[in-house]
Amino acid sequence: MQDTRKEVDKMKNTMKKPVAIPVEKLHPFDGHPFKVKDDDEMNTLIESIQTQGILSPLIVRPIENTDEYEVISGHRRLHAAQKAGITEIPALIYALDRDTAAIAVVDSNLHREHILPSEKAFAYKLKMEALSHQGKRTDLTSTQSVAKLRTGDIVGETLNESRETVRRYIRLTYLIPELLDLMDEGKIALMVGEALSYLGDEEQYAVLEQCEMNDCTPSYAQAVEMKKRYQDGQLTADNISEILAREKANQRETIKIPTEKLRKYAPNADAKQLEDFILKACDHYRKYLIRQRNRDER
Repeated sequence: MQDTRKEVDKMKNTMKKPVAIPVEKLHPFDGHPFKVKDDDEMNTLIESIQTQGILSPLIVRPIENTDEYEVISGHRRLHAAQKAGITEIPALIYALDRDTAAIAVVDSNLHREHILPSEKAFAYKLKMEALSHQGKRTDLTSTQSVAKLRTGDIVGETLNESRETVRRYIRLTYLIPELLDLMDEGKIALMVGEALSYLGDEEQYAVLEQCEMNDCTPSYAQAVEMKKRYQDGQLTADNISEILAREKANQRETIKIPTEKLRKYAPNADAKQLEDFILKACDHYRKYLIRQRNRDER
């Protein structure tokens, strides 16, 4: 099977010479899922371009029936060049169809160091749709000597992720933007987000409202319960409030005492014996305080 990311690398290393293209004729790939942020890394890139120019040419494809181009690889460089006031950008031009270009856009970006859950979700969806358009069968019937592949397997190969993981990420595209933002901030886990994605928009906004009011996020168990109630037609705003108001196991206060601090009181005890020792000591101290209080009240 063709590795599109390797194909992108080949494009960069071909003998084809870059062409200087006016910046106003270059456009981000329509629907590309990767966020271009004005952060410290972008500021560093802008400074680099201002002093050294663009060292690595963009990869672009012609937009049909125009003299303009769509960026396949180099969206951050394009944005930085625009910010730096650059008027022309070197680019390698390849006549790719929409679906081949979409796959190249995804594969050339998924190996970045930091990929947000929302970016991965829409990237996997974009690649899945492109492969489907290309006629990749979702269930390739095979002989005994050939493995059975599905589109989800092909999509996940880039990051060595399973078909099931790909499916979960694609489900995230059904989340409202505000809940996706919470996922990108690391406040909602993948499987929680997947469960919430089965709720309607109205119910998702009700969840968001409770999260903001109570400074909380759903646990997996809470998300699954809301999903089940929604599918049974029984999820209301009051249900959501009641479910999210419950104490979660990871919210219960815990006290940790380093083992070495307890060893001088019970040097040969194992973990269970140490636990019993602490509980008995606490009970003994509680009784002591009661006796002291009773004595003081006489």
